[in-house]
Amino acid sequence: MKISIISTSKVAGLLLLLHTAAVAQTDEEIYQKADALLKKMTLQEKVNMIHGSSSFTSGGVPRLGIPEWVMSDGPHGVRVEHGRTYKDSIGVNDAGTYLPTGVCLAATWNPKLGYAFGSVLGSEAAYRGKDVILGPGINIIRSPLNGRNFEYQSEDPYLISQMAVGYIKGVQDQGVAACIKHYAANNIETNRNNINVELSERALREIYLPGFKAAVQQGNVYTLMGSYNKVRGEWATHNNYLINQILKKEWKFKGAVISDWGAVHNTQQALWNGTDVEMGTDLSLGEKPDYRKYFMGDTVLALVKNGKAPEYLIDDKVRRILYVMLKTHVIDKQRSKGAYNTKAHQQTARQIAEEGIVLLKNQGKILPLSSSIKSIAVIGLNANRPQAFGGGSSQVKALYEITALEGLKKLAAKGTKITYAQGYNIKRGAEADENLIKQAANAAAKADVAVIVGGSTHGYDYSKWSDNAYDAEDTDKPDMHMPFGQEELIKAVLKANPKTVVVLLGGGPIEMAQWISSAPAVLQAWYPGMEGGNAIAGILYGKVNPSGRLPMTFPKHLVDAPDHKLGQFPADKDSNSNNVYYFDDLYVGYRYYDTYKIEPQFAFGHGLSYTQFTYGDLKVQKGVNNTTVTFTIANTGKTAGAETAQLYVHQQKSLLPRPEKELKAFEKVFLKPGEKKQIKLMLSADAFQYFNDVTNSWITEPGQFDVMIGSSSKDIKLKGVVNL
Repeated sequence: MKISIISTSKVAGLLLLLHTAAVAQTDEEIYQKADALLKKMTLQEKVNMIHGSSSFTSGGVPRLGIPEWVMSDGPHGVRVEHGRTYKDSIGVNDAGTYLPTGVCLAATWNPKLGYAFGSVLGSEAAYRGKDVILGPGINIIRSPLNGRNFEYQSEDPYLISQMAVGYIKGVQDQGVAACIKHYAANNIETNRNNINVELSERALREIYLPGFKAAVQQGNVYTLMGSYNKVRGEWATHNNYLINQILKKEWKFKGAVISDWGAVHNTQQALWNGTDVEMGTDLSLGEKPDYRKYFMGDTVLALVKNGKAPEYLIDDKVRRILYVMLKTHVIDKQRSKGAYNTKAHQQTARQIAEEGIVLLKNQGKILPLSSSIKSIAVIGLNANRPQAFGGGSSQVKALYEITALEGLKKLAAKGTKITYAQGYNIKRGAEADENLIKQAANAAAKADVAVIVGGSTHGYDYSKWSDNAYDAEDTDKPDMHMPFGQEELIKAVLKANPKTVVVLLGGGPIEMAQWISSAPAVLQAWYPGMEGGNAIAGILYGKVNPSGRLPMTFPKHLVDAPDHKLGQFPADKDSNSNNVYYFDDLYVGYRYYDTYKIEPQFAFGHGLSYTQFTYGDLKVQKGVNNTTVTFTIANTGKTAGAETAQLYVHQQKSLLPRPEKELKAFEKVFLKPGEKKQIKLMLSADAFQYFNDVTNSWITEPGQFDVMIGSSSKDIKLKGVVNL
């Protein structure tokens, strides 16, 4: 008799599948339940559901078994607990998994990791009793200076779309609603509560909206957060064109629109222009908050009772909220209980960091570090400083956080001497500390190799994040220079020891012109999460082959950036206007650098490896509905590794101007030494379209299109043509 043994993990998986099948409901069934609940509610109860009832809850209807709706930041880990009072947060188990930030996730160019990332976040949110997780953030990285770039993902709408859809599905498969944010054109933190963005319809449709459209139509995201800024003179959170016309009518969004905290400014506009839930801060309501005083509180009640607003507007909002609650089993409490800070979650955090860290430069193959190295000088405050509890609303209380210094000490061969020098202080506006630089240079001179870990910072803590932060909410960088005197530090250390590796933390590019030619190796590590130090050390020692690719262009100087060269960032300083004109239009990131022939420091999609790859056998075949592109990639080196093949399309002749090339497909492929694989990429009709703002429609023009395969936007390996 043969007995089959099924592991406990498989049993749990089978039970989850059976449970999911038992509680699955069609949208028609959900709407029937929502309507039945809605009919039983009083007007007061309905209004209570469309505004905050505490910092992170909106109202419920206890007599009908509808609990408060519980929300939480953030995009890369469930935020520290916010109860109704300070006492509510004491003793709560809120030290969770600190995932790498959004820009690091995008740098993996691996949509499967997007799903894994979301699954961890959704599971931990469910465990903590959260119904909505306020992420992902997907605003286009338009400027190198935006303080929130670390949360966002890319300058390219296609890459954002591919990564965000996986993230959303990962979260929502755990029974928690994802909340895509911040809708829309929220690309500046300075004066974010007042600025008005003026941009063309083409730029809106081709650059700033595709990620949100994909989130709705491909990811089926349940909630969306409106942004603080105005768009074309109307607040984005209650913007008729953005929310009613595009989001709800054109894209057929079924879920609920949640305001950013304090982003509602007018009751009538919020009622009529699509805002479903108004959230805000307790502080705005005084020491003893009366949540009925929100714009969407008692004023709404009075307007309806006085016949100045129809009740069906409130019904639509409540129906949308109930739809999401029922989809995620908030009311019947049938969803997964989730898990918190498991080894598997921590391993996911590590894998994302390992695949997201980008090797920018490796002259003379100084990396990976040889096992024969006997001494390493680790330099820089970021080497020994945790980052999780900074950045503003995305703060995470990490269970632990491995720093680069700790990671190197753990991985270094026995007998390797590792010394540490702080190198600089974190203080906004501070000049270089000559004593700290001298100590660092002396340490480097005595070591076989020096590793500088510097870059930007989130700030020390939430209450002071804007004081010293160069990557944080509600603040932008003053320039692209490395803060805290680090440029002088790097030059001094390189002079003392030419065998110096520079590791950069931060949400995006910094100016490297003063030292890049002398630095043999540079690693962009972003904010790599709780396992970041292990990931950095693994790459430096070659235990992990780097495979991250830049999700944004690194310009040589700020003046080269399109938002500064062509557009505005932030608002026009020479006027009293809060208008910000996006004169850079379609030419964001590589679209600008490639079209205008501006040489970047590092191109979009750039990233080095410890092995080599060759491309060949390109075939482009036009089908009835799709164009099929096939080619081969071979690992011709001696190390296993991953290559990200990027497909760009260029229209040879067009009625309206188009960028030089646009990313339309990509695939990350893992290859053993000597292994060769055929890659097959499919291009649908929309890969060749652009938005004609004369006819106000997407069009595909007949003619020839170049299909280019490359390892970055600048490094094109293969080129073919398709006729449409």
